[in-house]
Amino acid sequence: MSTTERADGQQHWKKIWVGSAGNMVEWFDWFVYSTFATYFAASFFPKGDETAQMLNTMGIFAVGFFMRPVGGWLLGRIGDRKGRKAALTLSVSLMSASAVLIAAAPTYAVAGYGGAAVLLVARLLQGLSVGGEYAASATYLTEASAPGRRGFASSFQYVSMTVGQIIGLGLQLILQHTMSDGALHSWGWRIPFIVGAAGAAIVFYLRRSMLETDVYEGASAEAGEAGEDSGTLGTLWKHRREAFLVMALTMGGTVAYYTYTVYLTKYLSSSAGLPKQTATLVSFCALTVFACLQPLAGALSDRIGRRPLLITFAVGSTFLTVPIMTMLRHVSGFWSALGLALLALVVVTGYTSINACVKAELFPTHIRALGVAFPYALANALFGGTAEYVALWFKKGGIESGYYWYVAGCAAVSLVVYLSMRETKEIDLHRVGLDTRDREKALAS
Repeated sequence: MSTTERADGQQHWKKIWVGSAGNMVEWFDWFVYSTFATYFAASFFPKGDETAQMLNTMGIFAVGFFMRPVGGWLLGRIGDRKGRKAALTLSVSLMSASAVLIAAAPTYAVAGYGGAAVLLVARLLQGLSVGGEYAASATYLTEASAPGRRGFASSFQYVSMTVGQIIGLGLQLILQHTMSDGALHSWGWRIPFIVGAAGAAIVFYLRRSMLETDVYEGASAEAGEAGEDSGTLGTLWKHRREAFLVMALTMGGTVAYYTYTVYLTKYLSSSAGLPKQTATLVSFCALTVFACLQPLAGALSDRIGRRPLLITFAVGSTFLTVPIMTMLRHVSGFWSALGLALLALVVVTGYTSINACVKAELFPTHIRALGVAFPYALANALFGGTAEYVALWFKKGGIESGYYWYVAGCAAVSLVVYLSMRETKEIDLHRVGLDTRDREKALAS
C-alpha cells in the first residue's frame, strides 16, 4: 500500500469516526429518555395508574418525533447548502441544550405540570436535532466512504446509534446496582442526561474540526451544483418518487427497530414480568451483539447488493413478529428472553445495516441531505415515534397481541417496496441525478 493510499484510508476512517462519535452521543441522549422513563414518569404527573403515567410520558416521547420532519427540513437544507459539517455541528448543539433542560426539569411536586412542559420543550429540541442528525450522518458516512465500501461504512451509523443505547443501558445497570430504587426514582434518573449534555459538548468540539466530504466539495465546485435550488422543498418535489420510496421502505424497518430495541426492556418487565434489572441486561446483551452484526451485514451488501438484505428483513419481520412477541410475552428467565431478542434483532439487521446508504444513494448531491432527512423524519414521526405509544394503547385496551400484527403489517408493506425497487449498490454518487438535472436546465433555458 502506497503512502497516498494509506493517507486516504486514514482520512476515510477519521471521517467515519467523527461522524459516528457524534451520532452515538446524539442517540444516547435520544434513547435514555425512553430507557429511564419508568423511573421519572411519576415525577412529572399526578399519582395514579402506572400505565397512564407511562402513556403520558411516552406521549411526550412521541411528540418529539413530530418535530423530526421540521428538523429534517431545517438541517437537511443546511446540509445541502452549507455542507454536511455545518448541519452535524448544529444538531449536536441542539441535543446538548435539550439534555440540560431535562436534567434540570422540576418535578410535579415542585412546579405542577410546569415540569412536564419543560420536558416537552426538551423533547421538541431533541426532535429538531435528531431529525437532521440521521440524514446528515447518513449522507456524511455514505459520501465519505470508498464506492465499493459504502454499505460497510454507512453501517456504522447504526453501530453508533446502538452503542449510544448500550451505553445508556450500561449506565442504567450501574445505577440500578449502586443506588436504591427510591433514589433512582427521586433524582438518580437525572444522571444520564447530565452525562449526555457533557458528551454533546465534547462532540461539538470534535465536529468543529471535522473534514467535509469530497463528494459535496466536488459538487459545490461545479457551476450551479450548489446554487439556489440546493436543499429546497421545490427541488425535493422533483425527486418525489425517491422521497416517497424513502418513506415506504422506512415504515417497516423503523417500527421493528423501536419494538426490539427501545420498547423491549419495558415489554419484558411489564408484560413478561421479568425484574427490571433482568430486562435491562437482556437488552444490553442483545444490543451488543446487534451492534457487532451491522458492519458484517453492511459489508455483505457491498458484495451481493442492498435488496437481498432488505427483502430478508421484511420477510422475516412479516412472518416471525407475531410468534416472537408471543413467546417473549411468556418467557420466564434471562436466557430464553435473550435468545428470542437476538433472533428478532438478526432479522432487523437486514434493514438497519444498510438503510442509510440505500436512502443516500437515491438522491443527487445537491438534494441528498434533505432528500434523506425529510421523508425519513416523516416516516419516523408516523411509525417509529408512535410505536411505543401504540403498543401501550393496545396493552391498556386489553388486546396487546394486536400490536404484534401491527408490526408485521408494517413490515409487509415495506416488503412490497423492496421487491419492486431498483438495486442501488453500483450507483455513482458523483453522477446520480445529474442527467435529470441537466434536462431540467435545458428546458428552463
